[in-house]
Amino acid sequence: MSSNQKRKRLVERTAWRTAQSVWNIEAASVQRLRESIDPKIFIQCVTAIAECQGRVLTVGCGTSAAAARKIAHSLCCIERPALFLAPGDALHGGLGLAQSADIAILISKGGNTREIVNLLSPLKAKQVPIIGVTENPDSAVGRAADLLLLVKVEREPDEFNMLATASTMAVIAVFDAICIALMKVTGYTQSQFALIHPGGAVGERLLAEPQPVKSRKSNIRP
Repeated sequence: MSSNQKRKRLVERTAWRTAQSVWNIEAASVQRLRESIDPKIFIQCVTAIAECQGRVLTVGCGTSAAAARKIAHSLCCIERPALFLAPGDALHGGLGLAQSADIAILISKGGNTREIVNLLSPLKAKQVPIIGVTENPDSAVGRAADLLLLVKVEREPDEFNMLATASTMAVIAVFDAICIALMKVTGYTQSQFALIHPGGAVGERLLAEPQPVKSRKSNIRP
């Protein structure tokens, strides 16, 4: 039997079974957030972002950077100005972006990522509030955070328990919930969304029945 035939048989035997296992583990990880996230901290995070007078700066390395970029985009979609700040760039002058009216969301699974840890002292000196997202409350990020979201999964779906999949999905799910809660508490409307999202299938659906855009005073300082 050729190597290609062996590979094909292996895929046929394992691929769909593996997919179901991955989805079960990831779904369970998201479900457990209801028990693992402190409701008081969650509410304080929603309140802090709703009342933020500046921008929300999301920071992460590796897979956490991908989650941070997604979170920043979702916040922008609901008119909470946010952007991803690359840790490496931040340490070479990019931190000039951060001001005391901002909020920094620092994402580090273990909480001791060197590039993230190196940002803690400058952010504290600039009086930028920190929302820490980690599974380790005793880490540098955990100890430095003004608000700490503990996001921990029992295991990653891969056999080595190393690929940040379920843990990344859990972090994104937490901030998906924060964003939707923000929509409710800020009175975010469909017409506002239509104004900033005219492109793609979503834009076509939103613009099919145009609604008047309600003006609202910006809470961003010049």
